[in-house]
Amino acid sequence: QVQVVESGGGLVQAGGSLRLSCAASGIASSMNYMGWYRQAPGKQRESVAGITSGGGTNYADSVKGRFTILRDNARNTVSLQMNSLKSEDTAVYYCKADKYRLGTWWGQGTQVTVSS
Repeated sequence: QVQVVESGGGLVQAGGSLRLSCAASGIASSMNYMGWYRQAPGKQRESVAGITSGGGTNYADSVKGRFTILRDNARNTVSLQMNSLKSEDTAVYYCKADKYRLGTWWGQGTQVTVSS
């Protein structure tokens, strides 16, 4: 059974940094894609950043230059380094893991709150 678990959220002042981590377990091979999404109150869930097993990355325009996504294929882990945080980054952040022909799994979410 595949499980995806996030950690690292918390409260930070605007301009500060946080690092989120995510680990996918219960699968013997590397996930094809791992990514971070977020959902703020009253808004739809949106993609923040993603990375393929080959190292290709994508970022939302709103976080480019501030957030960096990294992964360890062997361990099926992904991290999101968030710098220069803004109040509009406040949201619940979710980790998503995809494995071709097997499925998609989501973590339970971790709260990030940026105070202005």
